[in-house]
Amino acid sequence: MDTATAYKDFTDRLKLLTSKHPALITTTLSNIFTMRLIGNKTHGDLAEIAIAEFINQYMYDFRSVHVGKDLYRAKSQEEDIKIINEMTRAEFPVSLKAYGDGPLQLSTDKAASMFPRLRREGTEISGTAKLKAIFDYPAFQAFTNINVLPLIYDEKAQRCNILVFDHMRARDATARIAFESPGRGRKHPVYRFFDAEGAYICEVRYGDAAANALQRGLWTHTKNGLKYFDSITGGWIDYSHNKVLVALFSHALVSSSSGHTSALEKIKEDIALLKERAGLKQ
Repeated sequence: MDTATAYKDFTDRLKLLTSKHPALITTTLSNIFTMRLIGNKTHGDLAEIAIAEFINQYMYDFRSVHVGKDLYRAKSQEEDIKIINEMTRAEFPVSLKAYGDGPLQLSTDKAASMFPRLRREGTEISGTAKLKAIFDYPAFQAFTNINVLPLIYDEKAQRCNILVFDHMRARDATARIAFESPGRGRKHPVYRFFDAEGAYICEVRYGDAAANALQRGLWTHTKNGLKYFDSITGGWIDYSHNKVLVALFSHALVSSSSGHTSALEKIKEDIALLKERAGLKQ
């Protein structure tokens, strides 16, 4: 089983689980986004640990391993967690993204090769043969190998959504790629991908060596490109801040490991109760 198929099987199973037991994912996402009360960036790192544990606790045919930041520079792919299908033994990397409802980075394009490749084609690219050549070019392999699991949140409305970009549908639907100069708050130019109806799909940002990670790579927009996303949670779900969790963290940071052990046992009991209520096997 190839990586794309293995990942699609995983997201289908995750979608089925959340549809049957919405309380489990709502509780987990509420806890993740509560971390923004501690710091604006805290939730992103803790989301990796939380989703890895969610998979291990509730998705019995899958096992997840958190890759960890120590391996960041040595990683061959942009993964945060590794998932193993216990039935097929397929292994595949997943990159977790906890973003607001707006621009979403799909690939950092570390080699800075996507934008220059498009630049050689001019400012307007269309035609089946030309577009196929673009997507077949090595720099665009990220387009067909995107294992990004985006946790999207709307903080003002306190709602969230797990939106997965359907890269194959996006690739098949691309009818035109157009260059757009800097402007409207953009410091650098972009190439935007559109379907036959003129609807936005995604974009490749400026890729010069001087550009930082936020100024290059493959991006999309969760509002503008919504038709090319699949919602794992079946749409937006409301979440609430768990201030008890914040208190737990603050107390845990000034307590000993024996106290942590006692608290962990209580938490494990609670997880077992959640599984029992959901009718999930132990």
